[in-house]
Amino acid sequence: MTAPRVLIADSLSPAAVAIFTARGVQADVKTGLTKAELLEIIGDYDGLAVRSATKADPEVIAAAKKLKVIGRAGIGVDNVNIPAATAAGVVVMNTPFGNSITTAEHAIAMMFALARQLPAADASTQLGKWEKNRFMGVELYAKTLGLIGAGNIGSIVADRALGLKMKVVAYDPFLSPERAVEIGVEKVELDELLARADVITLHTPLTDKTRNILSRENLQKTKKGVLIVNCARGGLVDEVALRELLDNGHVGGAGFDVFTEEPAKTNVLFGSDKVVATPHLGASTSEAQENVALQVAEQMSDYLLTGAVTNALNSPSITAEEAPKLKPFVALAEKIGAMAGQMVDFGILAIDIAYEGEVSNLNVKPLTSAALAGILKPMLAEINMVSAPAVAKERGITVSESRQEVSPTYDSLMRITVTTEKGKRAFAGTVIAGAPRVVEVKGMELDAGFSPAMLYINNLDKPGFIGALGMLLGEAGVNIATFNLGRVSAEEDAIALVGVDQAPDETLLAKIQALPHVKEARALTF
Repeated sequence: MTAPRVLIADSLSPAAVAIFTARGVQADVKTGLTKAELLEIIGDYDGLAVRSATKADPEVIAAAKKLKVIGRAGIGVDNVNIPAATAAGVVVMNTPFGNSITTAEHAIAMMFALARQLPAADASTQLGKWEKNRFMGVELYAKTLGLIGAGNIGSIVADRALGLKMKVVAYDPFLSPERAVEIGVEKVELDELLARADVITLHTPLTDKTRNILSRENLQKTKKGVLIVNCARGGLVDEVALRELLDNGHVGGAGFDVFTEEPAKTNVLFGSDKVVATPHLGASTSEAQENVALQVAEQMSDYLLTGAVTNALNSPSITAEEAPKLKPFVALAEKIGAMAGQMVDFGILAIDIAYEGEVSNLNVKPLTSAALAGILKPMLAEINMVSAPAVAKERGITVSESRQEVSPTYDSLMRITVTTEKGKRAFAGTVIAGAPRVVEVKGMELDAGFSPAMLYINNLDKPGFIGALGMLLGEAGVNIATFNLGRVSAEEDAIALVGVDQAPDETLLAKIQALPHVKEARALTF
């Protein structure tokens, strides 16, 4: 049998080449290729190993007729077109944990640099000024560190901070009480963190829910003199508002490794002596680069030689025979999970997924993975079907499955129940004529398809509600595509799922929420 061939198109540690060779994979190192050069040779390879320079775009993937796997040595995959890879049957892998310690240490370094004003003191001293009285620092000992995000990197930062005898509080909707105890932090809501923290450090991906999580309003809620560190993602902090609060003295200092626009040739934060800025160095240590190179070589070798999949971003474990049977139910699981994820605001403790009827006899693991990815995606943008179970476990979320061979009403039914610190929410769906449908929310039956943009409204079933809602949508120029209702009984609890052609904005949602008898209004996207 011919040995698989891998093209290493970006600089990797020589140890990666050694691993490929030892495993029986032919590895060719050809870095700095132009796109034309890459297109000319990529058709000869089974695997492509990259960092961030080489772009695996649709044209490259289309030319890679033999390609089975793309391995990204690092976390971000902006340079890989995952939809194109998926359509071509190419597995895309990354190495999400290889640089965790390095990034966590960079955040800790930023905290020390801010607390003791080290960059400014260094610059002053090297100019011969000897301004000893100018640089009065603060101790980190006994101070409160606020973590926004307590996943892999956040928990490492917590561990280091506890070693410095700091008190650590954490805001993370997916952090269970048990996991909080395990990593030694106090779980709190965001407002409490803002009010208590002497230092705030962010360790969360950039999603619609986390964008500007430190908004002007939230920054104004912080303690006077707070230090803010962002080594996670640009866009998590309102940089303009932060600069104003630095200038007026409310914020004591800011350490940023990431920025809203990168490369950050200019930025509103630049020029302040209260800001420590680095050019996205979170993963830039020799150890981290070695780790991710070794991991990507091992993962790609495993897949090419044995079919084992590790840290894949687009590949559920489904056999060729199962694929056509599972495809509509995977779509259902993704949609019902996405609905649940967008309607849960509090820390998730448990997720139960029940399969009834014919679907209970299928391989439900991919369905569970798809549902978990849908539930967690609003807060964790980079999550996928493969990584979702591990992420749920890491965050202390109990996941359970149950099967029942008979479904009272439908040939197949899938029910997701999410338990949070505030209670439970349940959603059920089925597949009709190959299309996913939601058939139960809050115990109320209905039958609704999924639209790209939808409104969910929970209200008391009172006369005039539908007319008032229609009038508001009409005034806002929002066209109704579908309208589905469910209720307990007249003048009792009711729900409306409304498919719309234009996604409602916050102003329109507020007006809907203000309608008489409306308990809850949400905009959903699918």
